[in-house]
Amino acid sequence: MKKMEFPLTFGLQKAGLPLILMSGKTNNLCFLIDTGATHNTLFDFVYEHFKSEFKLLEGTYRTMGIEGHYKETPIIEATFNFEGRDYTSTFSVLDASEAIKQVQDETGIQIHGVLGVQFLIENKWIIDFEQMRVTNEEK
Repeated sequence: MKKMEFPLTFGLQKAGLPLILMSGKTNNLCFLIDTGATHNTLFDFVYEHFKSEFKLLEGTYRTMGIEGHYKETPIIEATFNFEGRDYTSTFSVLDASEAIKQVQDETGIQIHGVLGVQFLIENKWIIDFEQMRVTNEEK
């Protein structure tokens, strides 16, 4: 498999955030890469809209919401395509409407979820802050 290399400059210039645009049956979804997030998150409005595309798993995550309070959230398995390759991971489904609305109002960009450390490790993604890009090791 060819090594992936993706520049983060567009998201950083447009919104000041490291953003990745995923595609697939869900069309284009914009994810924030968050090295401080232990789990991946898909926002509930996306889950509700594309529910048939995701697999609901048993159990829940205890997730800290953006406002700092813990919530029990459903767990789903989702597959997204990025740069011609499918990535499957688990996501907690979280209501983050207020925070997402604020980012959208300030930047004009709607964020649909968060790719956390879990996703980065599972897929061997490496963030190079000096070069402002994401790469991965060949599998």
